[in-house]
Amino acid sequence: MKFAFFGSSLVSAYWNGAATYYRGLIRQLHARGHEVTFYEPDAYGRQAHRDIADPPWANVVVYEPTTQAVDMALDAAATADVIVKTSGVGVFDRTLEEGVLSLKRPHNTVIFWDVDAPATLDGLDADADHPFRALVPRFDLVLTYGGGAPVVDAYRRFGARSCQPIYNALDPDTHHPVARAPRFDADLGFLGNRLPDREARVDAFFVAAARARPQARFLLGGSGWDDKPLPANVRSLGHVYSHEHNAFNVSPAAVLNVSRESMARYGFSPATRVFEAAGAGACLITDAWEGIERFLEPGREVLVAHDGDEVARHLDAVMAGRARAIGEAARRRVLAGHTYAHRARELEALLDGRAGDAAPRRAGNWA
Repeated sequence: MKFAFFGSSLVSAYWNGAATYYRGLIRQLHARGHEVTFYEPDAYGRQAHRDIADPPWANVVVYEPTTQAVDMALDAAATADVIVKTSGVGVFDRTLEEGVLSLKRPHNTVIFWDVDAPATLDGLDADADHPFRALVPRFDLVLTYGGGAPVVDAYRRFGARSCQPIYNALDPDTHHPVARAPRFDADLGFLGNRLPDREARVDAFFVAAARARPQARFLLGGSGWDDKPLPANVRSLGHVYSHEHNAFNVSPAAVLNVSRESMARYGFSPATRVFEAAGAGACLITDAWEGIERFLEPGREVLVAHDGDEVARHLDAVMAGRARAIGEAARRRVLAGHTYAHRARELEALLDGRAGDAAPRRAGNWA
């Protein structure tokens, strides 16, 4: 089958946390015989901060952020069997949503793929006149990269014909154990961009833990933190390129996941870095959110904290020797059930209209 994706960026993770999600899934779709074209705007400095060159497993079309260029991209995508508009492209989002819906034909499938469903749904709840409300029922399928039953039920309330999570996962070819890197040496590392609905939770879990353990070394990676006052034992790195994520995950004694506020509230929303850390065999400490046990077993495969003090106590245990066993158990779990190969089969099954696993298919042989 031919897929056309309109998303933020496939080739750059700069201010674009969904990049590795797109890459893992699309790479597996290609491996299963599908042809994917990814349309992304030249915006927000992402092309200047590429993590990868154009990959052999997708056609990447970079278009200028103009109405004319958007129209040309939509025209080029019209022949695809599956046309996807993701959330958060960042420029011309509403134009693209209306545009892909205009391409709906009896023989194709048009999907809205929400990589930040809690934020989208909160916006729809807050505004009875939100223009996206009228578009939701027109998509053949709404997919999300998390949220579980709360997100599915909310989308159905807004008239979605069908809604299904396709969760984040691991690409074991890109996220795996590597040698430790002195640059990332620390007791606890956190990697995430500074965002309005994340910063307070980073303060509560990461910064508070650093203050509680002044003798420990903390490492902060991600964009936007340059002017934030931090404790003396926190070292800020700025943007960390995706090819460095493995080293970032394995070098500290443990790494921390902190969910954005809305994702923690909805639950069932594991961030991409949960699986990246597990795939590298890192010892992961995560903030508490409903549904974590669906992905990793608390206490054995992941350590769960409800506040910064609990993060600090987990760190004490990690530094006393628990890290390796937790990291190895997490890696086994995600390899067994949470890779992008699993997710690609789930997507095929949805598109094929079956409840079970889909058998591997080649382009032109979707029967």
